[in-house]
Amino acid sequence: MPHLPDVVLWSIPAFVLLTVLEMVSYRLHPDEDAAGYETKDAATSIGMGLGSLVFDALWKIPIVAIYAAVYELTPLRIPVLWWTLPLMLLAQDFFYYWSHRGHHVIRILWACHVVHHSSRKFNLTTALRQPWTTWTVWPFYVPMIALGVHPAAVAFCSSANLVYQFWVHTERVGKLPRPFEYVLNTPSHHRVHHASQGGYLDRNFGGILIIWDRLFGSFVPETERPVFGLTKNIDTFNPLRVATHEYAAIARDVRAAGSWSERAGRIFRGPGWQPARSGEAASRVPGTETSAA
Repeated sequence: MPHLPDVVLWSIPAFVLLTVLEMVSYRLHPDEDAAGYETKDAATSIGMGLGSLVFDALWKIPIVAIYAAVYELTPLRIPVLWWTLPLMLLAQDFFYYWSHRGHHVIRILWACHVVHHSSRKFNLTTALRQPWTTWTVWPFYVPMIALGVHPAAVAFCSSANLVYQFWVHTERVGKLPRPFEYVLNTPSHHRVHHASQGGYLDRNFGGILIIWDRLFGSFVPETERPVFGLTKNIDTFNPLRVATHEYAAIARDVRAAGSWSERAGRIFRGPGWQPARSGEAASRVPGTETSAA
């Protein structure tokens, strides 16, 4: 098994330092147009992040077992070398893009990911607002395992991707020079992703690279100032409700459904899907516009 560092653990001091600096910057140079910080919101985001560590450890047991089984069954092997690791990071970022996109346009997957979009603020603590039901993510990386990438290398690449995305959750960084904006996911691109305006919904899914969005038609540049959160906000700081509210909504819709096809639609279609018989418009949340999919 390759011995790779725990990049998330090593990055915690930087997370804390950058968050404190961002908070201080708002004190010294307030921006009335920025979402800024709110104590309860930041505490909820941090609490969700801590809770995700516990639940991820539980989900990891069956996921590691599946990955290990796939790895043993495939005859392929890709060693972890100085030149293969960047290729693994590139591949993981590609599959992350499709995982992220899928979690916006399939409602049962959105029920997991909506947690990360539930804050009306956009600051470095928002990056910590992570879901507790990440069992929906693992299937997207099975191709990497099947191609001979060791599960530990996949975990390392996923952690590196997560660490990179921490810094893009801020309003204190404007647009970067054009070459960076063209290739990388930046705060400007990610502000669009977290916005609730119609033209910004379901856009800019990239993790480290924004080139996937440019290639697959889901890129939108930042023009107007984003309004963060959901288009139908949940108005709660209770971590348990934040983690489970969309699952509860799915359960209610399935119980009320009039047919099996409608029940399937409530689970597997877009978050705002309504059956043809209903003339009522759906309550929009990020993820309900599926034209980018």
